[in-house]
Amino acid sequence: MSETTAPVVPPVTADQVPGIRGALLRYRIMAYLVGTLLVVLVVVGMPLKYLAGNSVVVMATGVPHGWLYMVLIATAYDLGRRVHWPWGRLILIALAGTIPFLSFWAEYSARKDVQARLREVEPSDAS
Repeated sequence: MSETTAPVVPPVTADQVPGIRGALLRYRIMAYLVGTLLVVLVVVGMPLKYLAGNSVVVMATGVPHGWLYMVLIATAYDLGRRVHWPWGRLILIALAGTIPFLSFWAEYSARKDVQARLREVEPSDAS
């Protein structure tokens, strides 16, 4: 029988912390922007377009959502590269930007993971 082991993830070092914090902030901003635009598009814009024939909200939110989604992908990749996320996690984060409300959960999950990794490096304030 052979044992399977999880891939070794390099630990975060103290000199990487500022870059990771910046990447996390950029990712969080983009996740909230993309998520908010998608919710407005689906909850407000689509009903207005198909029930009232008014596509103003769809145009005002759909195009920015599409462009900002590409920026979200870039910021997620940047963060994932810095903390050594596996490709599967990056793909799930990318898909979360296409499903209403899911980008908020993905942001929460990513933030929790990154902050736990940063706590391992940074000294505790409670001494």
